[in-house]
Amino acid sequence: MRLIETVRFALRGVTANKLRSGLTVLGMLIGVAAVILLVAVGNGSAKAVQARIARLGTTTLTVSSGGRQVGNGATTTQNTSLTMALAQALRDKDSAPDVKTVSPVVTTSQAATFQGTSHTIAQIVGTVPSYLGASNYTIARGSVFTDQDVADGRKVMVIGQTVAEDLFGDVDPLNQQVTVNGTLFTVVGVLAAKDSTGFTDPNDVAGAPISAVQQALTGYGPVNQIVVEANSSEAVPAAQDEVTAILTQRLHVTGTAPFRVQSASQLLTTAQDTAATFTTLLGAVAAISLLVGGIGITNIMLVTVTERTREIGIRKALGAPKRTVLTQFLVEATVLSLIGGLLGVLAALIGAQFTIAGIKPAIVPSSIVLALAVSVAIGLFFGSYPASRAAALRPIEALRYE
Repeated sequence: MRLIETVRFALRGVTANKLRSGLTVLGMLIGVAAVILLVAVGNGSAKAVQARIARLGTTTLTVSSGGRQVGNGATTTQNTSLTMALAQALRDKDSAPDVKTVSPVVTTSQAATFQGTSHTIAQIVGTVPSYLGASNYTIARGSVFTDQDVADGRKVMVIGQTVAEDLFGDVDPLNQQVTVNGTLFTVVGVLAAKDSTGFTDPNDVAGAPISAVQQALTGYGPVNQIVVEANSSEAVPAAQDEVTAILTQRLHVTGTAPFRVQSASQLLTTAQDTAATFTTLLGAVAAISLLVGGIGITNIMLVTVTERTREIGIRKALGAPKRTVLTQFLVEATVLSLIGGLLGVLAALIGAQFTIAGIKPAIVPSSIVLALAVSVAIGLFFGSYPASRAAALRPIEALRYE
């Protein structure tokens, strides 16, 4: 019964000064909501990257250049350029029987205009027709450009839904001509819409024959990457070994390979590791606000102890033991932090319904439990000093306090 009375006195103390208690609760609310929501943003970002990689398909390999070779105590730059000749070499069925298609890729971003309307296309991909299938793109209307278009360097283009809407509006884009960097491209197809999964718009894209893009937009330099499609998901390891062997032979590699051949699963592992680090960093930054909220609880409880010194003296003079006073102020601090924590969870759940910086937050259930537990722990920890100070007051000195 004594414990119930102690809790009742504690709750009465919390509600005695509603504004002060409300501001303390607000500090904890912000801290808990920030932790849960920022962890959710990190988790949502990870899922977005995973979805984008998954759309590449389980049979896709990506070849990219990079790296230096070190030998004989001196650093020498090794040729790391990916070329059309290397892409052609990977199509050799004798050397790479597990390779289904090979698609060299060059990318750029350019402004396109149509009848006075301008739109900057985030990604113009110069490639070959097999790239669309390997990257899980489908044509919603019209048709894709052909191998003959690539061979002839024809200025034809397929566009994403965002490009079609922003550039053409209500006009049917098929067979219309757009100007890109002073060159006319004819739209022959519109890509099917894709769901947005991150910072970039997957529909703000256009594809064209690599020969036309190199001639008109990027120049005849190396390609950015080579997308290789294996015959099946089971053949991916074999295809990766074959691609690596061909590139090693062609580039005369004697040390560290100046290229990377990554499958979708490898890209996914790398993305997951990066996302985990990103999420941890966001959670750590948000945890600082919880610390600030705990300091606020200490400050408020110290003020409360000072204001109620005479009350404490009277209660102790009437026989209230030290642990009763200690428990009362600990309960007050814990109630404030717990209410703030619960409201913070509610605020985070509401905030997760909105898109933040282009990312749909994905709530991690464990972060809710952890944030609530930490909020209670903060109430106990930061409330312990003011509570101990109140319990240590001598009755005579407390009664004399003005």
